Amino acid sequence: MAALHRMAFAYPRPWRAEEFTDLLAQPGTFAIGDSASFALVRVLFDEAELLTIATDPDRRREGLARARMDAWQGRAREMGAQRAFLEVAADNEAAIALYSGMGYQRAGLRRGYYQVPGKSAVDAVIMTRDLTQR
Repeated sequence: MAALHRMAFAYPRPWRAEEFTDLLAQPGTFAIGDSASFALVRVLFDEAELLTIATDPDRRREGLARARMDAWQGRAREMGAQRAFLEVAADNEAAIALYSGMGYQRAGLRRGYYQVPGKSAVDAVIMTRDLTQR
């Protein structure tokens, strides 16, 4: 997962293998995917949080991220989640379009959340969706 995350993300920074290991050891945290694309999610009570999702840059535009989103949302529902939320960089138009197309709505903004070396900080858009509605 760390290798794929490193290929997919330049900022704020790719996650280290130890971070994935630590997160996956926490109750309610799971990953869905393969070497081309994965999603890492945490379910706590009736909420699910998409911690990160990554797709190999050479495999983008194949529907892998949408498939991972569908898969993790289904598993989160099985675990009792009724709402899902995520954060996305405000300048990541492709991801925002994907999430919006899947029923996510903007719920808030974290100004200057992502630090980008040599550039201005990028806001994080908080998006949420009702998982009881398919």
